[in-house]
Amino acid sequence: MDGESLRSDKVAYTRVPIRLGEDVFEFGCIRSEKQQALTHAIQAFGLLMQSMGVVDFRACATSAMREAENGKEVVAHIEDTTGVAIEIIGGREEADLIFSNFSMATLEQNQDYLYVDVGGGSTELTLIRRGDRVEAKSFRIGSVRLLKNKVSPQVREDMRQWCTGLQEKHAVSSPVFIGSGGNINRLYKLAGGVGKAPILKEDLKAVCAKLKAATYQEKLDRFGLKPDRADVIVPACQIYLEAMDLFDARSIVVPKVGLGDGMILQLHNRQRQG
Repeated sequence: MDGESLRSDKVAYTRVPIRLGEDVFEFGCIRSEKQQALTHAIQAFGLLMQSMGVVDFRACATSAMREAENGKEVVAHIEDTTGVAIEIIGGREEADLIFSNFSMATLEQNQDYLYVDVGGGSTELTLIRRGDRVEAKSFRIGSVRLLKNKVSPQVREDMRQWCTGLQEKHAVSSPVFIGSGGNINRLYKLAGGVGKAPILKEDLKAVCAKLKAATYQEKLDRFGLKPDRADVIVPACQIYLEAMDLFDARSIVVPKVGLGDGMILQLHNRQRQG
């Protein structure tokens, strides 16, 4: 197959919710139980790749592994055990990979966008103008971290100041918000979103209020959430709404692409060039 005939399609998505952040944000390190669970998961992915004939892959660790005191030791142990090398990437590279999906989102490129990706441990904000990344910043505020009350007031103030400075420096006015991450994908569906049409902030607020008022079991039964999503979806929604408030945004677009898609796109481009 030559480079011109290569194409990229998402054929499967497998998620194993281990939540390293529960350890890291509480104890500063990844404890043995989480390390063992992660090792087993990576081993399973390795076997899946072998069975499917995968010829190229990339494994990345983000916020929780970056902050874990024993992060490097954990990835070294996993590589020794499974043969899979995990890269601990910085917030800048994480934001770059997320931004690389912009062209995939088939959105108008002649206006300003604020790309917001909320993970378990961090939130990446990226200003996009005419299809180019202008500035990006990673903040230590994420759904799991917020759930565990591990977000410092200073982080919120830093995010507020960065957003204010961004608007002043680049004359940003009412950018279109793009939401990325598993939680916003689910929130989009619950808010009645269709295709790539934006949803109003008021509709997002209404969904958030209903979820906040629901019990854990109601989130599972009434809203059809999975157990690993039910407890973090409200904190995640609050972060999206907080970011939207900082820019007085009235709606948000959810193209359903994120970090994983950026990693695949990067590998795809390497194949085309090589």
